[in-house]
Amino acid sequence: MSEPGFDVIGLGNAIVDVIANAEDAFLVRQGLDKGAMRLIDEATAERLYDEMGPGLECSGGSAANSMVALASLGGRAAYLGRVKDDLLGRVFAHDIRAAGVAFDSRSASDGAATARCLILVTPDAQRTMNTFLGASTDFGVGEIDAGLIGAANVTYLEGYLWDKPAAKAAFREALGHAHAAGRKVALSLSDAFCVDRHRAEFRALIEREVDILFANEAEIRSLYQVDEFDKALQAVRKDCELAALTRSEKGSVVVSRDEIHVVDAAPVARVVDTTGAGDFYAAGFLYGITHGFDLARCARLGALAASEVIGHFGARPATSLKPLVEASAKSLPRR
Repeated sequence: MSEPGFDVIGLGNAIVDVIANAEDAFLVRQGLDKGAMRLIDEATAERLYDEMGPGLECSGGSAANSMVALASLGGRAAYLGRVKDDLLGRVFAHDIRAAGVAFDSRSASDGAATARCLILVTPDAQRTMNTFLGASTDFGVGEIDAGLIGAANVTYLEGYLWDKPAAKAAFREALGHAHAAGRKVALSLSDAFCVDRHRAEFRALIEREVDILFANEAEIRSLYQVDEFDKALQAVRKDCELAALTRSEKGSVVVSRDEIHVVDAAPVARVVDTTGAGDFYAAGFLYGITHGFDLARCARLGALAASEVIGHFGARPATSLKPLVEASAKSLPRR
């Protein structure tokens, strides 16, 4: 097996995040449920964009956020996703490349506009997301580069891709190329509603084809349809080679068939915006896995990366994450 050219390649919905502060009253006027994510059409996206306050625009989507964080840690990251050749498509491409992530996907010349997620952050740091999936839903087998997949130590897939038949086919194509090259496959369950839609298929993937699973507490309980986290933990331990389960302020639990590690959340002076917390955790964990760290240190690095992103506005590092790699060698300080 040849040496990998990348640590991780991420596949996901290529979305431009537009993040703006908002008061609770604005959410009420717009009929939005605080903390929820809803899918919207292009007309609604245009109207809400016009009415929300000044925003920060950058490449986004769960897997893209993770690849940017991985690059900031010093990792070698690549990304595959579909955008249109329009203003936001060019924003996405420029931003993710400027962050140090290899992005060679060709922009579509026709079809739906580039996807965008309008994220409203209230004073309590809750994020309310309104997502127009646009061009990202046309991601298909044609976007898969077998050579690029084979050149990555880990192929990281976001569960949202399973929603559309073409993207699902691309998902399976990428799985096949990764395993044929002797590489690892990681999956993020994305959100509990996504799990509800695809529970049986996700269970089959995890049992047979996924090497590393990322899920938060709600997602893993939904996957196994249990009320208690511990029951879900024991279930996934039997099904998956390795699972990293995040629990917000309770930290995370990493389980394999013969190891279990409970790792505290890293301290943060003030939670400003929780956008990207899970994505950055995954980035830190994957950096550790691809650099030979033990599982506890992988989880500590994930926790440190997550604490950095929730301490400021937006799902991009405020400064280089490289110092966190060395910091992860030590136990996390008690809060």
